[in-house]
Amino acid sequence: MQLRANAALKALMREYFQDLGAEDPARPVAWCTSVGPAELLRAYGCRVYFPENHGALLGVTRTAGACIPHATAAGYSARICSYLSSDIGSHLRGRTPLAEAYGLAAPPRPDLLVASDNQCREVEEWFGYYARHYNAPLVVARVPKFLDRIEGHALDYLTSEMEQVAERIGRALGRALDHGRLAETLACSARATALWKEALACARHRPAPLTFFDGTVQMGPIVVLRGTAACEDYYRLLLAELRQCLDEGRGALPAERLRLYWDGMPVWGRLRALSELFASLETAVVASTYCNSWVFDAFDAAEPLRSTARAYAEIFINRSEAWKEEYLERACADFQVDGLVYHDALTCPHNSNSRFGLPERVKRRTGLPYIVLDGDLNDLRCYSDEQSVIKIETFIEQLKQ
Repeated sequence: MQLRANAALKALMREYFQDLGAEDPARPVAWCTSVGPAELLRAYGCRVYFPENHGALLGVTRTAGACIPHATAAGYSARICSYLSSDIGSHLRGRTPLAEAYGLAAPPRPDLLVASDNQCREVEEWFGYYARHYNAPLVVARVPKFLDRIEGHALDYLTSEMEQVAERIGRALGRALDHGRLAETLACSARATALWKEALACARHRPAPLTFFDGTVQMGPIVVLRGTAACEDYYRLLLAELRQCLDEGRGALPAERLRLYWDGMPVWGRLRALSELFASLETAVVASTYCNSWVFDAFDAAEPLRSTARAYAEIFINRSEAWKEEYLERACADFQVDGLVYHDALTCPHNSNSRFGLPERVKRRTGLPYIVLDGDLNDLRCYSDEQSVIKIETFIEQLKQ
């Protein structure tokens, strides 16, 4: 099912990228990690660019494979994050899918780079490469890992770290932070993320009006435009359409017989193929940890820096195994799934949750069967179409029986 909101989504994303490409010395360009303090950067008057979004675009357009060897030749291992290697390879190759999609010859030159290591070490290495290349300042937010709870001393530390990040950004830009603007930006982001959460929650209904594969497209604004009115407006539009689908009983698939949960990264270069495969098997992938990574319940305009620190530390990838087990148990019940798909992405160990027994522990909690797909987010050399199709078809047949 094609959503009418897709036309507005395309126009919004084009406007975002063309604004990045415009000459505007009054609004510096800051590069930010996808789950990083974008609201803080916007409060400083920055235009914000997300290299991980570019990495996903390289995957979707299946141009990553031509870029990764250039990074490998420059000394970057083929086993590290393929977002990193394909993005740096794209830079070294001098070619980007942004040219065809949005008319940009290259990503915008950064005046500042801000990374949060809440996801992995790779982001600091990735941003460090460009900081050296462009001779631009790099600010890194340090976040404790594998947390059960975020409170007490941990939250105090995180708040102090975010305050220091804010100060370092201000020094790098030569600007003072407008705390009122930060509160407004965070409030706007909080509203948008609440709308995004509601949109994803629509898939709890049968039939689901959107799938995980739809979500990977619809998540664009919540990644790159958090803290803007345009982002908030888009998700109001999307949510209204999804609610209309619910009222009319229209689902994303022609027929929905089974429901699955997807854990881990998308296989960007096979989104369409996998979407069509599951649809042909009358199986809706109705929820995922990935799309929910941009739901930030902690945002609070009354405590901008403290709530920002909490929000960006409590993401799924940064939590303990026990916390993840409980989260998946709740999610599987909420979305009434019949099984789970775990994507073991070779170059993304931090967001592959099938390596230390988690699927079996979740199975004991829920009774739900699962499969593990071997693949990668961008490097399709790590993914076998034939093996994946056989594994998925066999799994679905077993569930139907």
